[in-house]
Amino acid sequence: QVQLVESGGGLVQAGGSLSLSCAASGRTFTNYAMGWFRQAPGKERQFVAAINRSGSVSYIDDSVRGRFAISVDNAKNTVYLQMNNLKPDDTAVYYCAANLYGAVSPRTYTFDYWGQGTQVTVSS
Repeated sequence: QVQLVESGGGLVQAGGSLSLSCAASGRTFTNYAMGWFRQAPGKERQFVAAINRSGSVSYIDDSVRGRFAISVDNAKNTVYLQMNNLKPDDTAVYYCAANLYGAVSPRTYTFDYWGQGTQVTVSS
């Protein structure tokens, strides 16, 4: 079993920054990918970014490219999402996800494990 614990959400004004972290524990990780998704009230869960264990492959959604960056510390089994120039439309619950075969994908079904989510609220 794999446990994912997110941290770093909160309330920020438009134009501000937040950094999210997601620490994975449980099974031994030899090859994995981790990603971030978000879900606003009344909307479907949306892909944000994903990265593989080494950091050599990453994928960021067009809606946040240039403002968000994903990184990984494989020694700590932790993935980070740096969010800059936040907009009110970025308001959502942000979820961390992981799969154990290293697929960097925007599809929710490619991820087997999910965190509990952390709220990000951007005020105008």
